[in-house]
Amino acid sequence: MAIEFDDTERSLSDTLAGMIASIRGNTITLRELMIEIGEHGFLLLCALLTLPFLIPVSIPGVSTVFGAAIILISLAITLNRLPWLPQRILDRQIETEKLVPTLQKGAALVSKLDRYVRPRLHFLTQGAVMSRFNGLMIMAGGVLLMFPLGLIPLSNTLPGIAILLLSLGIIQRDGLMVAGGYLFLVATTIYFAVLAYAAFAAGQGLSQFFVS
Repeated sequence: MAIEFDDTERSLSDTLAGMIASIRGNTITLRELMIEIGEHGFLLLCALLTLPFLIPVSIPGVSTVFGAAIILISLAITLNRLPWLPQRILDRQIETEKLVPTLQKGAALVSKLDRYVRPRLHFLTQGAVMSRFNGLMIMAGGVLLMFPLGLIPLSNTLPGIAILLLSLGIIQRDGLMVAGGYLFLVATTIYFAVLAYAAFAAGQGLSQFFVS
């Protein structure tokens, strides 16, 4: 079954705020979030899943669950098929006491983008080739999001912003936002490469210290 991406009439921040306000109970699962989003679509779900990473707050287990979900959803977008998600990811319980305030703060940041979003640079958002390419870019962001670097500043924020801009740009047909997503993916890759080099250099320095 193919995926249909409809243009949204409401702003993204209004839609996200409405969904966040509907969250009830002490815990929530990804399955329940998907049911709540329903016809709004999987790109909107990707945008929602990035909100906890827009602010420097760590919620245990969220990056793994949300990152895996983003990867599988982006794979479905790339293949133009409805996504399959394993039960372990769908039914993982997440505490709403920590999640909802984080989502609300993330949505408040997204609301600042509303005035700048408009259809433009259509070649980056239209056509089967670009849909598949953008799906792969969201998948790359999901992979970077799942890296076990949650305690390092910006390690979740940078890929989260990339996925948000890609999702927002595709939903609103804003190629400039999509291009911004590409740039944040590049920035994340460079940042992780610098971290890896710094860790390697530190390891080399320690080994030389103990050898000498």
